[in-house]
Amino acid sequence: QVQLVESGGGLVQAGDSLRLSCAASGRTFRSYAMGWFRQALGKEREFVAAISWGGGVAYYADSVKGRFTISRDNAKSTVFLQMDSLKPEDTAVYYCAADPNLGTPVILPTAYDYWGQGTQVTVSS
Repeated sequence: QVQLVESGGGLVQAGDSLRLSCAASGRTFRSYAMGWFRQALGKEREFVAAISWGGGVAYYADSVKGRFTISRDNAKSTVFLQMDSLKPEDTAVYYCAADPNLGTPVILPTAYDYWGQGTQVTVSS
């Protein structure tokens, strides 16, 4: 069983930056691929970024490529999402998720077995 706790969300202005953190419990964190997803009000949950177990491979949604960076610190069982040049359309609840199966990043939410409770990010124009 893995528990995920996100933090770092908040209210910012367009162009600002935020860094989200996701702390994981469990001794096997280092073997999991990790992902970030987001869900805006009235919309479906969408893929944002994912990273392999070792951190060497990362995928990004086209909408955030070049602005967001996913990283992980396996020694601290934490995954991060650095968000720069934020836009109002980035407003959503952001969730981290753990995929214990392959270790390689995937974009489908159905591949992830464990989810955090989410953290709200609001970007004002």
